[in-house]
Amino acid sequence: MMIGGTVGVAAFLTLASGGVIAVQGYSSLGNIGIEALTGFLSAFLNVRVVAPVIAGIALAATIGAGATAQLGAMRVSEEIDAVECMAVHSVSYLVSTRLIAGLIAIIPLYSLSVLAAFFAARFTTVYINGQSKGLYDHYINTFLIPSDLLWSFLQAIVMSIAVMLVHTYYGYNASGGPVGVGIAVGQAVRTSLIVVVVITLFISLAVYGASGNFNLSG
Repeated sequence: MMIGGTVGVAAFLTLASGGVIAVQGYSSLGNIGIEALTGFLSAFLNVRVVAPVIAGIALAATIGAGATAQLGAMRVSEEIDAVECMAVHSVSYLVSTRLIAGLIAIIPLYSLSVLAAFFAARFTTVYINGQSKGLYDHYINTFLIPSDLLWSFLQAIVMSIAVMLVHTYYGYNASGGPVGVGIAVGQAVRTSLIVVVVITLFISLAVYGASGNFNLSG
């Protein structure tokens, strides 16, 4: 149920974001007579920013928050203490499994985010703004760089690790009963959202900072 909810959140967010990029891009580029490059804008922004960030946010808001609540409930009900009394290393048993779950979940989440963003951008540009299919497809195929997809996927993986580490940390160290669990979930979500944005910034600087990795002049 939790993974299904995550897929729904990611799908709706990326559909909306991809559509907004297409609407704003077509309008803004049209002001200077180059609305034909809307496909370029879609290939550029959806891969490098929208898909990995939305996947990270969806992971934090659903699976991550669930992990914090689960671990927090186990902590305040002394279930974690009981696990340790049985000579089981609680971090390895409880945290690592959720970290692996996050890594597994981010793969379909990222893939769905990319596809949904591309679909929304193409649908909006072609069927709402009226640009020809061939023109849009030409520019998105021209400027969609395979290495960008690989770097974007790596960014999503790094985000998944960071987000799950944040959420499991707050859940594992929760205290103060049910109220404390709620506070821990809120703190974890806020922190993980900041982490997602910071990771995006640093990876963008590291990968694309020296050069944009594309040549618009042809």
